[in-house]
Amino acid sequence: MGSYGPGKKFFPWKSGCGACVVLISKYNPELNQFEDFTASSCLTLLCSIHGCSITTSEGLGNSRDGFHAIHERIAGFHATQCGFCTPGMCVSLFGALVNAEKITDRPDPPIGFSKATVVEAERAIAGNLCRCTGYRSLSDACKSFAADVDMEDLGLNTFWRKGESDDVKRRRLPKYDHNKRIEFPEFLKEVNPNLFLACEKHSWYSPSTLKELQSLLKLSLDNGTQMKLVVSNTSNGYYKDTKEYDMYVNLKGISELSKIQKDETGIEIGAIVTISKAIEALKQKSGTCDFVSDFDVILEKISDHLSKIASGFIRNIGSVGGNLVMAQKNNFPSDLATVLLAVDSSVHVMNGTQFEWVSLEEFLERPPLGLESVVLSIKIPRWESSNKSTKIMFETFRAAPRPLGNALSYLNATFLAEVSSTKDCDGIMVNACRMSFGAYGTKHAIRAKEAEELVAGKLISANIIYEAINLLKTIVLPDEGTSRIAYRVSLAVGFLFKFFSPLIDISAENFNDDFNGYFERTCALKEKKNGNCHDHDDKIPTLLSSGKQEIQVDDEYSPAGEPIAKSGAALQASGEAVYVDDIPSPPNCLYGAYIYSTKPLANVKSIKLKPELQLDGVRAIVSSKDIPKGGQNIGNRAFFDVEPLFSDEIAKCVGDRLAFVVADTQKLADMAANSAVVEYDFEDMEPPILSVEEAVERSSIYDFPSTAHPEQIGDISKGMSEADHKILSAEIKLGSQYYFYMETQTAVAIPDEDKCMVVYTSSQNPEYTQITIARCLNIPQHNVRVITRRVGGGFGGKALKSIAIATSCALAAYKLRRPIRMYMNRKTDMIMAGGRHPMKIVYNVGFKSNGKITALDIKILINAGIYVDASFAIPDKFVNSLKKYDYGALFCDIKVCKTNHPSRSIMRGPGEVQGSFIAEAIIEHVASELSMDVDSIRNINLHTYASLCTFYGDSSGEAIDYTLPSLWNKLALSARYEERSEMVKEFNNINIWRKRGISKLPIMFHLSMSAIPGRVSILGDGSIVIEVGGIEIGQGLWTKVKQMAAYALCEIQCDGDDGGLLDRIRVIQSDTLSMVQGGITSSSTTSEASCEVVRLCCNVLVERLKPLKERMQKEKGSISWETLILQASSEAINLSANALYSPGASAGSKSYINYGAAVSEVEIDILTGETSILQTDIIYDCGKSLNPAVDLGQIEGSFVQGLGFFMLEEYETNHEGLVLANGTWTYKIPTIDTVPKQFNVEVLNSGYHKDRVLSSKASGEPPLLLAASVHCAVRAAVKEARKQLISWSNSEALNSTFHLDVPATLPVDWSFRGLNRNPGLLCQYPGLHLKT
Repeated sequence: MGSYGPGKKFFPWKSGCGACVVLISKYNPELNQFEDFTASSCLTLLCSIHGCSITTSEGLGNSRDGFHAIHERIAGFHATQCGFCTPGMCVSLFGALVNAEKITDRPDPPIGFSKATVVEAERAIAGNLCRCTGYRSLSDACKSFAADVDMEDLGLNTFWRKGESDDVKRRRLPKYDHNKRIEFPEFLKEVNPNLFLACEKHSWYSPSTLKELQSLLKLSLDNGTQMKLVVSNTSNGYYKDTKEYDMYVNLKGISELSKIQKDETGIEIGAIVTISKAIEALKQKSGTCDFVSDFDVILEKISDHLSKIASGFIRNIGSVGGNLVMAQKNNFPSDLATVLLAVDSSVHVMNGTQFEWVSLEEFLERPPLGLESVVLSIKIPRWESSNKSTKIMFETFRAAPRPLGNALSYLNATFLAEVSSTKDCDGIMVNACRMSFGAYGTKHAIRAKEAEELVAGKLISANIIYEAINLLKTIVLPDEGTSRIAYRVSLAVGFLFKFFSPLIDISAENFNDDFNGYFERTCALKEKKNGNCHDHDDKIPTLLSSGKQEIQVDDEYSPAGEPIAKSGAALQASGEAVYVDDIPSPPNCLYGAYIYSTKPLANVKSIKLKPELQLDGVRAIVSSKDIPKGGQNIGNRAFFDVEPLFSDEIAKCVGDRLAFVVADTQKLADMAANSAVVEYDFEDMEPPILSVEEAVERSSIYDFPSTAHPEQIGDISKGMSEADHKILSAEIKLGSQYYFYMETQTAVAIPDEDKCMVVYTSSQNPEYTQITIARCLNIPQHNVRVITRRVGGGFGGKALKSIAIATSCALAAYKLRRPIRMYMNRKTDMIMAGGRHPMKIVYNVGFKSNGKITALDIKILINAGIYVDASFAIPDKFVNSLKKYDYGALFCDIKVCKTNHPSRSIMRGPGEVQGSFIAEAIIEHVASELSMDVDSIRNINLHTYASLCTFYGDSSGEAIDYTLPSLWNKLALSARYEERSEMVKEFNNINIWRKRGISKLPIMFHLSMSAIPGRVSILGDGSIVIEVGGIEIGQGLWTKVKQMAAYALCEIQCDGDDGGLLDRIRVIQSDTLSMVQGGITSSSTTSEASCEVVRLCCNVLVERLKPLKERMQKEKGSISWETLILQASSEAINLSANALYSPGASAGSKSYINYGAAVSEVEIDILTGETSILQTDIIYDCGKSLNPAVDLGQIEGSFVQGLGFFMLEEYETNHEGLVLANGTWTYKIPTIDTVPKQFNVEVLNSGYHKDRVLSSKASGEPPLLLAASVHCAVRAAVKEARKQLISWSNSEALNSTFHLDVPATLPVDWSFRGLNRNPGLLCQYPGLHLKT
């Protein structure tokens, strides 16, 4: 479905995020029932839903007809920020609620609730991505619909106050009618779903029989036409279409392909059965008796495994057969193939007019299926124990970056074994065995037959497991070029160990009882042996998050300071909020896409398109040659330099813009750009610089202003001489991070009269965009109007990087005199974005025997990329967060390196997140060297107020402003840090295969205020309109501005206006010809500055209106707001005031420090590297928050984005700098299943701060730094695992001093836990008794 607009959002480049999810309803005339399922609309071909009803979020409810309860609860639970993902979230939840009502064996829920359980409600959004909220608030909004919800578990909202009873809470929730369904249009019931459609270029066929299908296949082969067999087109989410097809053949109408048949021989599932329907079918028990057969258990475990792949809105449309065909033809890393392989499944295949059953193993090994071959069904044979003395064991495993959130496995495995007790000796015999492994970097899933033969017929023992492990390492061999080979092999070994090792402890005498326990625990025996509890697969639930929120509401400046709902939240939820992509394309609009360099440094000799594309809708290729006379080749007006819009003759990095293809559609523009042939010439070119080490060696260093160099603090030589211990030349490298805004870079440029240009852009920086376009086109700035209403996520990536996109569209529009727009696809965006600055850090540190640091000498190499962008700001930001500890003396040698990578730009917490983490790494290193508790090292190095002033100068504020010591101690008590630390030690002592870690750390974040303009205007009816330079990017700027205006204007105190002025106020979009000097929305302080400029404007209006109001009161007594404004208009009083806020001259008014602290506790799986974040507690100083609910959301969302940096997000490139992680399949941001299970946040009201805006402090960026607490906790857990391994092997090879890489992904965690050195150590732990 290619039409995007209100109700659903456009996520370019296919699937994986959930922003465009819709509900599809289909009528079944045979059963007189409706089938409702969510689907990703970006993958769904329009013809495939012929006869269906489509419901978007706006269809559920809207501002005109009334919002749906989902919209109201999303808004009331503060569960939206940028809002771009929210409509998809709402529809995903609605789909779960609708289908829960169809479950007949559940009782009717209480009024206002659904039949859905809290687990189902929360899991409804498990596949939806959100980059802003941190998911906790979304989870609460979802769970609020569940009949079994614990009302105490629901977090901060606008519906009730703390302490009110559960009954009151239930009554105040917006009512949900579980009996009301979306009406299905009657006329659709009569529509024949088998559609035939033919046009000039394409045709759509819907055969209803296999015979018709055979005829179409023959026709295609005979005519040589390009045919695509379609079920739901989900394959296009992974394997993008690179060509147009002549024929589309829809298989959904063929009844033979949709059957599900279960009998005494097994279960047969038609090829077009969706994965979701297969899951439900596999869950159904055989017969009606209470007895659960082996086969039922096997099928249920297969069902559970399938529920962890993809996401709900993909499983609802993706077919079983399509998944296996992708595995067979394209080597797709299928979980389904691996699972079915272990149970001896077979596949029914039609080859032309011939039919055959083949084993799945043979099917996968055959050459790729030809067009004449079609999979019809899959058969799982029945498995049962042959007699009472034998048992069937079955288990599936997968290790993936995210447990549920649409992530491919590093490796998946399935084991099936028939075992029995033996009379001759005490133990368990393996009679027969199946082992399958897949997704590990090979063509398809395989059976490990040699390992099966080794185990079969043997009494299970540590020795047999040890032999099987060694053999398996020779079988599971990833292909050359596969990433993380050692880790994938280790997973196979670990899964084998998990499956078989519990059997060692089952006695023949108690075979039945022990084995029943085995099944109940899902392949996880836990028993005490020699005081040790070895529960190596006691799985932690992947969902059901919870949290507590503590806020302090101050009514001194009411309504400022109140936790009101975010402005426009319900509009965002319903999908009515308008983003750039929602703006209808003007008549004659064309679409653009970039041709970019795939080489890091090369001469560009020519660019050519395929001839057929040139004739079929491609209108122009725009380059630097098309810049008007006198115009400049400028694509980014950075702080210290200019970045060209297009490279002239030399491509200087991968992703360098070479040209801009303009075509009739976005799809055609993307296809043309992707298929462009660029001829490169490397003659006389030096090798590219692709590392900071090369940059230093070749003196490729930016010479930045001396004012940007951090000053030395104290005497380094003296500090080092006073040290009892020294760490010298310790090295740490930190990688990049991609913004992953939900709305990619986008713009629309519309030519206007008199050489004017109107540009709509998703930008944090409309002013610089206006300046750049004017300079490029050589026209005055007043000829360029840049408009930004709201941004669908920015995080710094739309501060400078968005400028070139708008300028390219404007240049093409200027040249062609037609509107031009672009939705940059995700792949291109990721290749060109640059992201966070990678760094190399080398430090020398001196310290006393008690852990007090006396000197820190640190060298930082910053990879800025090919253009300077905002890189000169990074050193100062890095050092300001590094200085959170008292080092005695500090010297920083920082070099900003110019490399042949895309230019790096500012990203949320730029420099600060790296600096703060390095500070923690140094503290951890010192603790390891001294064998001391790291918390004691942190405590002894925290600043006193005196040392704070030494390190931060006037920004330190007054002594009362230094709140870190008090909140540090408060957090230790509220999070029960000491008690939990002891509990972690106890857990680690009694658990072998899982270890826990806990960490508490502080942050200090230096913030600066910037100038910003604003205007407040009162209209004739008393409504108020506000313009500010700041852009609403999800941070709640509009909300806080409205609150500030209502507070400032309430000084007039009109009668009959007890509700205040809040509902009368609207903040409107940014327009560069209306609001000049808008500046950049960045650095977390734009909301404060915008509020302050609005207060200045309101003060002027109050000054104008107050005398009139007092005069009218004397004359008439009671005066309403409307009457006052009407009279002011008649007396020609100016009802519009504008101002420019500029921070004071003193350092204290221009900048300040913010404080926070966090405790995080994690649990790791030693065998797989999986990490669960059990709990995070945060206390964050917001001063007197302008809106505690908004700031709470910023704290949670920022923390989770930091969690991505430290734990999940690998922005990988190849050896030339080309980004490999270029989409949702390969780049994994946090999802709801990866956030802390218990997430507690306190927004601290630290009282009066004289130089702040109403004593408030920023919240947008600083909490991101607190996510390092998770990384440090993981390091603590890994350290415990290494200590345990040392005790087994009596080896000191694993010392306690190590640096855990960032991000600490599963493979990284595993590699530091020590088993990578010798997987055979698995069999040496106490209790397995390996015989030598």
